[in-house]
Amino acid sequence: MVIMTDLNQEISLDLIDRKIITEFDKNCRVSDTKLGKLVGRSREAVKYRIKELVRKGVITGFITSINPNKMGYYFFKVYLRLKNIPGEREKFFEYLKTKKEIYWFGISDGAFDCAFGYLSKNIIDYYNEINVLLSKFEHLIVEKVLGLMVDTHQYNKKFLIKGTKASYVVFAGEVVDNKIDSLDQNIITVLANDARASIIKIAKQLNSTPNTVKSRIERLEKLGIILGYRVAVDFNKIGYEFFKAIIYFKTLSKKDQNSLFEWMRVHPNSLYYIRSLAPWEVEFEFAVKNYQGFNTIINDLRKRFPQVVSHYEHLIMIYEVWMPAHYFSG
Repeated sequence: MVIMTDLNQEISLDLIDRKIITEFDKNCRVSDTKLGKLVGRSREAVKYRIKELVRKGVITGFITSINPNKMGYYFFKVYLRLKNIPGEREKFFEYLKTKKEIYWFGISDGAFDCAFGYLSKNIIDYYNEINVLLSKFEHLIVEKVLGLMVDTHQYNKKFLIKGTKASYVVFAGEVVDNKIDSLDQNIITVLANDARASIIKIAKQLNSTPNTVKSRIERLEKLGIILGYRVAVDFNKIGYEFFKAIIYFKTLSKKDQNSLFEWMRVHPNSLYYIRSLAPWEVEFEFAVKNYQGFNTIINDLRKRFPQVVSHYEHLIMIYEVWMPAHYFSG
């Protein structure tokens, strides 16, 4: 759920730990018994390793990937440069975490100091709400850039195990107002806090039945509201950094777009391919060992697509949280 930076406590992972994280990123609701079979260890050994990975802060949460576009929302992006007023910055960040409309929030170094995703079913409402929100902290904001997410390819974490098969799901995309009720919303909130929560635990917490909860989750998956169940990792704890490249295009043909999709899909360090209506066209996100590794990737991108890439900016993400109001309300 949360990624934070702690450069002083890098933790070495053995092959089994890396396999556990890689399997969790495919489906973190997998049972301990099945996970044990997948990684070649007993159920008890796997349970212990999971507990240790959480205790050491390597695993920071279990994420339910929820697509708000399939609940009728547009996903707007806000990027901000802020004045160096530490106390006010912290107040602003904490305020953003309380807003139920904010789906994702990140703090960064580089071109921008923070960014967040804002949900709204109505563009006019968004225009009014975002101006009110940012006006509360106008003394802090140096620059703002507003955008609209088109879609995002979420890639599995391939960098821990060489040769991991590439896969992805598509987040955002077409806006469809699938109707959900309070039980659906409560299930989403529970899973936002813990994607590994059992059906029985969820049913008990929501005063429902296991069969009802199971069928509701299956429906949410079928509608594309729930895309999958993943693991959040503190990259710095395992010797990696989270870089975002903001890419400006010269031009983009359909053939070039398909080639870019494929390049990102199979790249061992790719995390997200984000298409936006913004001053730039896309954002590419990678987990890499250091800036030199990131720069190598960008240079390869430039060489492969000289007719496409104009220039780029970059961010180092030092903190992020998904659905903060849901997460911290739990």
